[in-house]
Formats: sequence, C-alpha cells, structure tokens
Amino acid sequence: MAQSIKSDPPQEQRLPARSPRLPANTTYEEFLEWVDEDALAEWVDGVIVMTSPASLRHQEIAKFLVTVFSTFCEVHGLGKVVFAPFQMKLKGSGREPDILFVAKEHLGRFKKTYLDGPADLVVEIVSPESKGRDGSDKVTEYSEAGIPEYWLIDPLLQQAVFYQLDESGSYQPATLDEGGIYRSRVLPGFWLRVEWLWQDPLPDTTDVLLEIDYDTYGRYLQEKLRKREQ
Repeated sequence: MAQSIKSDPPQEQRLPARSPRLPANTTYEEFLEWVDEDALAEWVDGVIVMTSPASLRHQEIAKFLVTVFSTFCEVHGLGKVVFAPFQMKLKGSGREPDILFVAKEHLGRFKKTYLDGPADLVVEIVSPESKGRDGSDKVTEYSEAGIPEYWLIDPLLQQAVFYQLDESGSYQPATLDEGGIYRSRVLPGFWLRVEWLWQDPLPDTTDVLLEIDYDTYGRYLQEKLRKREQ
C-alpha cells in the first residue's frame, strides 16, 4: 500500500509583487501580467509564492512521466498533457503543477497562458522545499477543486502516493496491485510500476509503453515506421 509522506511543512517564501503597479492584494490577472515564462512562482489568495529550481533527478522523472503520459494519451486519443511551467487557475490559487492532464472533454478550459479550472490528473514531484506545500496545502486545494487524481512523488524518500477522490469529494490514497503497480482511474488502461520511478537510469520509455499496452502501442510504432518509409 502506498505510504503517506509526513513532514513538518517549511515556511513558504512569500514575496510581494515586484512591480509598483501591483497592489498588496494581487489579483490573478495582475499576477499573470507580472509573471514571465521563466519565473518560478505561484499565486495563492493574492500572494505571490516563489518556488525553488528543480533538481536534476526531479527533471529526469518529470521528463520520463511526460513522455509516457503524452504518448499514451496520443495513442488512445484521451486528451492533452502539459508540463511546468504552465499555470492552473483554481478558485483561490494559481498553481504550477509539474505535470497535468486534461481530458478531451475538458480541453475548452485551456486559455493562452493558463488552464482555467481543474485538470483531470495532476502530478507533483516533491523537493525538500515543497514538501509542505505539495503534501498538505495542495492536497486540500486539489480535492476541493475536484481534481479526480493527484500523484505525489518523492524521489528522495522513494515514496509515491496516488490520491483518488472518493464519493464525498475527499482524497484517499489508492492501494497498489501486487508487484507495486498503480492503475489510474482517470487514464483508462494506464498503469505504472512504481519501482520504475526509482531506477537510475530510468527505464527506456518505449519499453515501458510496450509493457503497458503492447498491442495498441505496437501498432502505433508500426504505423509511424510505415509513414517514414513512404
């Protein structure tokens, strides 16, 4: 069974807006005007929260998951996968998840620079600086926003928690199958062997996709090869 990550949340680094045009209580629209593509920042109840740069291992896991997610979703026509930096606007916050998936029936939520409403699946990769934010604040925010699935991955502790909304709208950690396999509720047919995330180097994404869905992905590869040869 997946284990929860328990830690004392560190103090978030909350900074006032740097532009003199911005009031103390910054609106989300003002935040979007202030922030640029390279800024590591989120917006929470009118306050700009600066975040730390990601580690190399964080980036490697994110790249692995984005590649597997996006290819699986393309093959099955499920929706769109987006990775940071890209804003997700909820009722009282503008978060920047490491990875988010939006089902095809909800693609209308995408605006030019942000997602206007909840994603269908969110992945946060924990760093020492973000444990309190990812493992406490965002659990509450994402469940209240109705995000059906939230993955919380801690490379340092090699722990992963896969939250799913229950009928009351609260998150419950999902139980893994025998062999440490997690089966997504939001992505039909998608499963993940959790030990893949801790391997160094990470597994080859083509091998992983073939293991997840050999028939469909195998046909997809054959079709791509046929088009190249034409």
